[in-house]
Amino acid sequence: MAQLGGGTPTTGAPPPARPGRHRLLPYLLLLPGAAWLLLFFVVPLVQLAAASLYDPTGSLSTGYALTWAFGNYPEALQAYAPQFARSFGYAGAALVLALLLGYPLAYAIAQKAGRWKNLLLVCVVAPMFTSFLVRTLAWKTILSDNGALVGLLRDVHLLGPDGRLLATPVAVVLGLTYNFLPFLVLPLYASLERLDHRLLEAAGDLYAGPLHAFRTVTLPLSMPGLIAGTLLFFIPATGDYINAELLGTPNEYMIGNVIDSAFLVRLDYPQGAALSFLLMAAILAVVFVYLRRAGTEEVL
Repeated sequence: MAQLGGGTPTTGAPPPARPGRHRLLPYLLLLPGAAWLLLFFVVPLVQLAAASLYDPTGSLSTGYALTWAFGNYPEALQAYAPQFARSFGYAGAALVLALLLGYPLAYAIAQKAGRWKNLLLVCVVAPMFTSFLVRTLAWKTILSDNGALVGLLRDVHLLGPDGRLLATPVAVVLGLTYNFLPFLVLPLYASLERLDHRLLEAAGDLYAGPLHAFRTVTLPLSMPGLIAGTLLFFIPATGDYINAELLGTPNEYMIGNVIDSAFLVRLDYPQGAALSFLLMAAILAVVFVYLRRAGTEEVL
């Protein structure tokens, strides 16, 4: 190559990049997301933790003092233990019903729908395009005492002459199932859609019946989607309060209704914050145990 003024030869190649710049690039890309989580998750969480330790004798008019009142937690749990149990019971019952409906639906869309697959997926997610409140109010109309569903159940003697669905635990469970079903179906569909048919054919060649092939091939391969779907369903269903508010009575209120009342009606911020943290801790404990058991069974 030609030399200019007796200096080093010019090759036209760009100068080598500094190694430190490449090491910092991933962290710079994470910076906006980390700042978002810090501002809108960590900071409110710290404020909520501080509110849960306020003096319970304070008020909005007189102000709250941070007295590290850890007694707010056992008092709140003792006062509203039935609502805690009811929240997990309703969410668990809705999850079982959603699995009975959602797994066959996801399997049919993923493996049997053919050219109708995209249309059926749109039908699954279409209700999400409308307001959560509107969808729940629609169920209030469907389950009304003068509705067609209750009339049919009375005609076939599954309900008594004065039997009803609205304002009962059944109505709350049905509302939870309907509103959160897409969160279960979509991850299941993603796992089942990747299922290799040759594995099922091999199970059949080894004289495995349909149920045995499902238990040993289909179910284990769909476990990632099943675990993700059950968590996406169960966590918001446990903290929900709209379905119990619109489809039930105070006898069906969940812990979310109590938290909503503590913050917006009774203005008891220490108790509302303590209940919120107790709910988060309970959900995290359930999720931890579930993931441990699911991981162990998947390995076995």
